[in-house]
Amino acid sequence: MTTAEGRVTARARIVGWMLLLVGLALAGSVAVTWSVLSARLNDRVDGELTHEANKLRSYTQNGVDPATGRPPADVSELLTGYLVHNLPDSYETFFSVVDGRAARRSAQEPPARLDHDPAFVARVARTRTPAYGWVDSAAGEVRYAVLPVRMSGDPRQAALVVVQFRDAQRAEVTETTRVLGFTAFGALAVAGLVGWLIAGRVLAPIRLVRQTADQIGESDLTRRLVVRGNDDVAALASTFNRMLDRLESAFAAQRRFLDDAGHELRTPITVIRGHLELMADDDPAEREETRALLMEELDRMNRMVNDLIMLAKADRPDFLTVAEVDLADLTVDVVAKSRGLGDRRWRVGAVAEVRVLGDAQRLTQALMQLASNAARHTRDGDTIEVGSAVRDGSVLLWVRDTGPGVASEDAERIFGRFVRAAQPANGKSPAEGSGLGLAIVASIAKAHGGAAYVQSPLGGGAEFVLALPLRPAPGGLPYEAGAMADTVVLPAPELAASADTEVTR
Repeated sequence: MTTAEGRVTARARIVGWMLLLVGLALAGSVAVTWSVLSARLNDRVDGELTHEANKLRSYTQNGVDPATGRPPADVSELLTGYLVHNLPDSYETFFSVVDGRAARRSAQEPPARLDHDPAFVARVARTRTPAYGWVDSAAGEVRYAVLPVRMSGDPRQAALVVVQFRDAQRAEVTETTRVLGFTAFGALAVAGLVGWLIAGRVLAPIRLVRQTADQIGESDLTRRLVVRGNDDVAALASTFNRMLDRLESAFAAQRRFLDDAGHELRTPITVIRGHLELMADDDPAEREETRALLMEELDRMNRMVNDLIMLAKADRPDFLTVAEVDLADLTVDVVAKSRGLGDRRWRVGAVAEVRVLGDAQRLTQALMQLASNAARHTRDGDTIEVGSAVRDGSVLLWVRDTGPGVASEDAERIFGRFVRAAQPANGKSPAEGSGLGLAIVASIAKAHGGAAYVQSPLGGGAEFVLALPLRPAPGGLPYEAGAMADTVVLPAPELAASADTEVTR
């Protein structure tokens, strides 16, 4: 069976190779059967000749004719008595040769009369010792034995000739082999039909994979295969579905990136174009003002492009460089680096004295983004706290501030792209941010297998938390292996505002 493009289908190839192998096996079996039966036939023929020789020897040793009860008068009478009392089997004949001529023959009519063949009679008449041989006849190839007989008082040369028509007996072997061949051909046909049906069922998911792949376009990646069973074909279907999931996610990320970039970059580009068109050539002050504004817009575009590239990379497997991270050092370093973000009361909250597996650079980036976000939404002298803890098998990293907090309706959506919260407490316009910072934080948390969220402490303000699964570095836990006790016990729902370290600018 071939496809419309002329390719032989996998189903046809599998069944074809199966039939070829089974056919060769059956043909070999028939050939071996023929050889074995032919060899056994030859052995049986030789055994019959030996058996007749033993019977003649026993008859001559008795010395009497069973019919008359007296010894035979001469060698001719001896052989005649043997022929009368010893009947040949099917495909067998006996005749005697006395004094160079064929004398007597057994009563049954043989398939071919070798006693009428002068050359054959002359050959056996010259034989003086028992001999075996092959000769051609009208009934095919013949196996014969010449058994010379001498009798005291009778000088004539005599012999008993035993003839086995081997080719006539081989007809039975041929018929048996023919029946076996027809049976093998029928079994091969049945095996081909059953194999075709089984191959169709086994390859059905593969055909479905091909058909689904043909139907998938750039705008439709939602089709999935139905997985049945737990064999290799089912595993292939599951793998194909996972590949489609990755492709759909990649295409969605690409479309989202293009939509976001087109939407957000259009405004600064329009601003730059408009100012360039209106810029006066003869006014240095206006030209300098326009230049400063354009540089600011270009800087904002540059930050936005870098943020978009960061988000696009977040779904890639090489986004993180996993290594050993000391949470205590990470927490203190973030506070030290954050002091330049504003005149705030920066302080270190609870510190987890553990080493875990993660990307220290990405985690620092996320915490610095949260610290920058907290600085934008607080006033001079407000408190911003950075802390870390281990609780219930999770790593918690947080940035807490005493600003106005986040409205409940904004708590989830602010982690989306280009979503900006309300007016910051420091009076800056929310449009000054790109709206991608918290989306980057959420992407970094997701890449570590965790999540980012915001909650409102009892004392007011906002508390942004990264909750990551605990992956201890070798020898990184300060307590015995397997003990999941918290490094720092934190009351719920508010993380402890520890004043272990306070840094002011």
